[in-house]
Amino acid sequence: MSPAGQQTVPAATALSDPAAEAAIHAACRILQLPTIRAEAIAMADAAVKQRLTHKGFLADVLTAECDERDARRRLRRVNEAKFPRTKRLTDFDTTLLPDLPEATLGHLATGSWIDKGEPLVLLGDSGTGKTHLLIALGTAAAEQGRRVRYVTTAALANELVEAADDRQLSRVVARYAHLDLLCLDEIGYVRLDARGAELLFQIITAREEKASIACASNAPFSEWGTTFTDPRLAAAVVDRLTFNAHIIQTGTRSYRLNTTHKTRNRTHQ
Repeated sequence: MSPAGQQTVPAATALSDPAAEAAIHAACRILQLPTIRAEAIAMADAAVKQRLTHKGFLADVLTAECDERDARRRLRRVNEAKFPRTKRLTDFDTTLLPDLPEATLGHLATGSWIDKGEPLVLLGDSGTGKTHLLIALGTAAAEQGRRVRYVTTAALANELVEAADDRQLSRVVARYAHLDLLCLDEIGYVRLDARGAELLFQIITAREEKASIACASNAPFSEWGTTFTDPRLAAAVVDRLTFNAHIIQTGTRSYRLNTTHKTRNRTHQ
């Protein structure tokens, strides 16, 4: 300790370039800094040419490591979401859905509704772009660092039934409850048995007003009773998924067909 009671900084040790490079690689392995390990030497050479200060060089290599970690984290979040295919908002042609203003889509893309625990419901006929939007918005949320999971309604109901049979239901419900966003696709496509419907309701209830569910359905709310078998249960599900919800109508015109026609027209022009 110095006379003033302050800790002294160890004196720098002069190393040859090969020794310094070896020390950098060794330290990066221990500290788990793969980007700095891979880029530090090239960045040091560039820093000399740019006449960066020591602080400037240090800032550059640390920023590079942080940026790469952030990119890996975003990719990991997307992979963990288990989307069935890649869909992005930049690939979505909003001109084919005139009832979906770009401002609305832009707001949803920010994910602020997820932070508030608000639901999102996409309603429309088959092929009108619901799943594209569901995956694209889920991907955007995952890339922003949120925990996201995509699953079809039937698959989730089956998973819950199997978990209940294996006495693992509480663990599975807790896992889904802790997601930032649950993307629930194909509500109304398959009729659920009474047990599966009731277990799915547990997931919806566990997330109510605390964590967002984004769902897509080809059936109007009035027909959800055929999916959830019990009219009272269906009414309770609708009530929870529509409270403070963003409800998007994708209509009846096929988004896929319109996209195909638009692409062909461009090709023939």
